[in-house]
Amino acid sequence: MAATGFSPNVGAEADKRNGAAKNEKAYGGAGGDTFDDLEGDSGSLPPTYDNTHRTLKSRHIQLIGIGGTIGTALYVQIGRALMKGGPASLFIAFTFWCAVILCVNNSMSEMVTYLPISSPFIRFAGRFVDDSFGVAAGWNFFIFEAAMVPFEIVACTQILRYWSGSTVLHDGVIIAICIVLYGAINMFLVKYYGESEFWLALGKLILIVGLIAFTFITMVGGNPAKDAYGFRYWNDPGAFATHYTTGNLGHFLGFVACLIQASFTIAGPDYVAITAGEAENPRTVMPRAFKAVFYRLTAFFVLGSLAVGVVVPHDDPTMAAAFTDARPGAAASPYVIAMDRMNIRILPHIVNALVLSSAFSAGNSYVYCASRCLYGMALDGAAPRIFSRCTRGGVPIYAVALVLAIALLSFLQLSNGAAVVLSWFVSLVTASQLINFSVMSYSYLRFLRILRAQGISRDSLPHRAFWQPWSTYFALTCTLVMMLVGGYEVFLPGNWDVPTFLFSYTMVAVFPVLYIAHRVWGKAGTRARGRERKSDAEVDVFEREREGIEEYQRAFVPAPPRNWVAGVWDKIFG
Repeated sequence: MAATGFSPNVGAEADKRNGAAKNEKAYGGAGGDTFDDLEGDSGSLPPTYDNTHRTLKSRHIQLIGIGGTIGTALYVQIGRALMKGGPASLFIAFTFWCAVILCVNNSMSEMVTYLPISSPFIRFAGRFVDDSFGVAAGWNFFIFEAAMVPFEIVACTQILRYWSGSTVLHDGVIIAICIVLYGAINMFLVKYYGESEFWLALGKLILIVGLIAFTFITMVGGNPAKDAYGFRYWNDPGAFATHYTTGNLGHFLGFVACLIQASFTIAGPDYVAITAGEAENPRTVMPRAFKAVFYRLTAFFVLGSLAVGVVVPHDDPTMAAAFTDARPGAAASPYVIAMDRMNIRILPHIVNALVLSSAFSAGNSYVYCASRCLYGMALDGAAPRIFSRCTRGGVPIYAVALVLAIALLSFLQLSNGAAVVLSWFVSLVTASQLINFSVMSYSYLRFLRILRAQGISRDSLPHRAFWQPWSTYFALTCTLVMMLVGGYEVFLPGNWDVPTFLFSYTMVAVFPVLYIAHRVWGKAGTRARGRERKSDAEVDVFEREREGIEEYQRAFVPAPPRNWVAGVWDKIFG
C-alpha cells in the first residue's frame, strides 16, 4: 500500500453563509477532484488529496457515535444471552467488556486527536505497522460495515411485521425504499448527513433512556398491578443460568455466551474515530467525543444489561418461544415481553416504532462508515482510485454507490427468508469487529514505539490517555482471545456443523489471507521501485497532514449556530 497522506487543501470553496472559508482553507476543504471533474482523466486526482469537508460539529459526532453503537442487538438479541447466562452473568459480562472497549477507546483517542484524518485507524495500521497490515485492516472493516447495511435493512422488514401477521408492503418494496433513502441521505452534503443522523440517533437515545426509566418505575411499583417486584427474578429463577450443561461448568458456559453477545453488541471508538477527517475543530472536538464514549458505555450497555435482567426472568417461556419461533419485530425483546406480562398495551407499539428507527439509523451509519473506509483506502492506493473521487460537496460518490450496491444483497431475503439471511450476515461479521479492535490496539503500541524512536515525547501530544500502555495490552489480549472463542459452541460434543464453523471463523481466516497476499504482491512492488522498508526512526508520522491540521486549527473561527435550536443542541452535546 502506498503510504501517502492528505495534502493541505488550499483551494477550499468558501462557505459564504457562515463565514467558514478560513476554516476550510488549511485542511479538508473542497477542491481537487470535484463532481465537475468526474468526466476527466482517471489519473487527474493525486491520491494525497482529501476532498471531504470539515463540517461535522461536536453534536453530530456525538450522535453519530450513538447511532453506530446502538442497534437492535441491545433491545432484542440481548434476550438470547439472558436465557443462556442469567441476569448476573449478563450484567458482569457487559460490564467487563465495556472496560475492554474503554481501553481501546483510550488508545484511539490519543492517536486520533494528534492526527484527525479520514479513516484514521486503518491508515494508522498501514503507516505504523505495515502496508499489508493496513490493507487487511481496511478491507476487514469495509466488509464488516458494508455487510451490516443489508443486515439492518432485513431487520427493518422484520420489525415492520410486528403490526401485522403479513406485511402491509411487500418486503421487496421495503428494501427498495430503505436503499433509496440511504442513498439520498448519503449523497447529500456531509452536513446534511450529520443532521439526519443526529435526529435518527436522538431517537435511539430516547429509546434506551426510556427503557431504563421504564425498568426503574415498574420495579418500584409503577405498573398496573402495583407490584414492586424489584430484583425478584434474581432470586427466582436465579441470578445465574446454566448453558449446555449443568453445574459450575454450565454457569461458566452461560457467562461465556453472555460475553460473546457483549463483544458483538458493544462498540464505540471506531464510529467516533471514522468522523475525524470531517470534524470541525478536531483538536478540541475529538477528545470530548472520545470521553463521551465512557458515559455511553456506562449508561447504555452496563445499565441496559442490568435493566434487561430486572424486567423479565431468564426462563420466561414467551421469550424462549419468541427466539425459537423467530418472531418478527420486537416480539422477542425482553422489554416488550415485560410490558405484555404487566398488561401494558400501548408501550410495546411505541417501543417497536423506535426500534425500527434504531435499525434504520444503524444502517445509515454503516453506509457512512463503509464508504469513508473505502475512500480512505483509495487515497492510500489500497483500493481503486476511482473511489477517492468526491462531488463538489465533498461526498465520495463512487464509494457510497458501491456500498449501496452491496446493500442489494438484502433482496436475498425474498428467496431464502429473513431469519436465514440475518443469520448469514451476523455469523459472517461477528469476529470482524474484534479484529478491528485488535488492529487499533496493536497500531497504538507501534505508534508509541515510533514516537520513542523519533524522540517525540507523549507530553507534547495534544491529548494523552491514561493507564498506557498497559490498558492497551489488556485490550489486545481480550480481543484476540474472544476472536477465537466466538464460535466455540461448534466444538462441543454433538454441536459440530460445517456451515456454522465456516460462518463463525471466515473473517478470522480472511484477514491473514489478505495480509499475506498483499505482502507478497507488495514486496514485489517495493523491489521494483527500489524502496526499502523504513526503520521506526524514519517512519513518516503523517507530517504533512499534521502541519495542515495545525494550520487549520490556527485559522479556525467558530461559525455561529444557524438558529437558537441548533445553539441549544450544540451546548448540550458540545
